[in-house]
Amino acid sequence: MKKMIQHGLAIVDSPYDEDGKKRTLVNKLLLGLTPSQYLLQAFRNPFNWILAAIFAIGIPVLIGRFIFGLAWATSGSNDYPWGLFLGFGLFAMVPLSSSGFQLGTACEIFGRHDLEPIERLALLNGLLGYFFAVMYLLADLGQPWRLPYPMVVSFGPAAVLFLVAWHVATYLSVQVAEVSTAFFEWIGFPAGKRGIRKITLGLTVSGIILSTLHQGALGALFTYAPGKVHPLWYSSSFQWLHFFVSSLPGGLCMVITVSTIAAKTMAWRGDTRFREKLDKVTVSLAKGACMGIATYITIKLIAIAHDNKWAYLDTGWGQWFMFEIIVGFMLPLTLMTYGVHTRKMAMVRMGAFMTVFGVVLNRVNTAMITFNWKLPHREIPPWREVIISLTIFATYIVVYRFILYRLPILFKWRQQEQEETVPEAVPAPALGRREASRVPVASYSSMTKLD
Repeated sequence: MKKMIQHGLAIVDSPYDEDGKKRTLVNKLLLGLTPSQYLLQAFRNPFNWILAAIFAIGIPVLIGRFIFGLAWATSGSNDYPWGLFLGFGLFAMVPLSSSGFQLGTACEIFGRHDLEPIERLALLNGLLGYFFAVMYLLADLGQPWRLPYPMVVSFGPAAVLFLVAWHVATYLSVQVAEVSTAFFEWIGFPAGKRGIRKITLGLTVSGIILSTLHQGALGALFTYAPGKVHPLWYSSSFQWLHFFVSSLPGGLCMVITVSTIAAKTMAWRGDTRFREKLDKVTVSLAKGACMGIATYITIKLIAIAHDNKWAYLDTGWGQWFMFEIIVGFMLPLTLMTYGVHTRKMAMVRMGAFMTVFGVVLNRVNTAMITFNWKLPHREIPPWREVIISLTIFATYIVVYRFILYRLPILFKWRQQEQEETVPEAVPAPALGRREASRVPVASYSSMTKLD
């Protein structure tokens, strides 16, 4: 795409082409290219060939999982019930998707309009993260036709999983509504956008409540298995708080990570507002992430002191715990703090990448690596499970890129810009009785219409 734009291809950023004709849906989907041009640029991208190889191997394996059962694809057992599908796909994807309710709250409730250039990206990141977490969950559970059972068939209000299922389902619906404004702009349905804008405040408040509850509820799941998770990663009093607090910097740093990748790989898609304000917005997000990381480290140390687990630090598991805390949280906190203070964006972004790594490592450690830590062996995911996990994540990347290429996420729809820059009508000056008597009736009526 970049080379074609350099050779004069017009970017699709408005409902009309350069000749003033309204674009068709197919024209928007193909980014203003002919089918042959679109396929040519797709074949020229080496990353597409990597994705094609992953899908060629992974899709048959994924189908085989649903035909032959879960035991064919994983080595799950009563000792190790959670593999990559949940350890990575669910427990790691969900905290990295907390950006939706955080940026929505900042922009819509607290009036942080300086963050608006990246608000839609944060909402999209939240939506896709939750959606594909559900896809990983379906790969683990199987029988997707039974997905509505917790909603309408089999109630279990005493179970934490029932709470998580309802929260994820309702919050996913909220996020679809929040992101739909960009879709309505793209298809030319202003009435739909106006309808969503009228309920934006309610959607935002719902997102805060639902996301806060289920982020902590995922941590509360581990209270079902006291003694199985290593004590350094488990605290009956603080487990839900660990998961909730660590999700805050995780979501903010995930937005920094995605925006950095988008700015490097699809700079043509972002508009001037996005490119010029990206560094300033990144600094703001990094400040929030630093406060979240500092809070998480403090609560983590308080939990160790509260449960008197200091002796475990002088073990092999303690060294692995210190690696997670230092590399995944303390070092990123130092890098981002220094980067924000000196305005060195490379250090800020490096700290954000490392924070994302730290949150993922924490979830994988809690759900898989340190689970049943007293057993003499560690469970290694079989190759089919790795392939399926990689295939679903590759699909996540493809969908992410497909939406960013087309919908007004990184740019403003040009028709919208024109509407926002139309000058407001200037009210007519107040006229005295003598001046008003000299104004013709038609002129006076037109002036009153202006008022």
